[in-house]
Amino acid sequence: MNESPNRASDRISRGTREPSWMARNARSLLLLALVALGVHDIFGAHGFIAMRRTEREINDARDEISKLDDENRALADQVGALKSDPRIIERIAREEMGLARPGEVIFKVPADPASPSSTGDDNPAGTNAAGSSAAGDKPQP
Repeated sequence: MNESPNRASDRISRGTREPSWMARNARSLLLLALVALGVHDIFGAHGFIAMRRTEREINDARDEISKLDDENRALADQVGALKSDPRIIERIAREEMGLARPGEVIFKVPADPASPSSTGDDNPAGTNAAGSSAAGDKPQP
């Protein structure tokens, strides 16, 4: 079963040597290299997953640009109307600046004291500034 030294020397002399470690494992090394390249192509910095993420970011940016373009067009239309439409100019002058036409008188009505904005909900206990309860006490002069 064991080879005699004569046979080993015969095999060497005939040119039939035992293959090297690299030659024996070439297929395994090639397969390992292909798997590593595949993993890199999928999960690497410029791989498939990164490409999909970048495409999604590009689409989100395009959507944002489209919304901003629409808003820009609407604002440009509004600017054009503010420059040319006398009714809009008059409305802004009256409501925001308090202006009136010659001969008009503006009456400013104070806010309704019973409205929630002027009741001052800062004091939830129902006491007035003097410390007495609002319910059942005589009004102070």
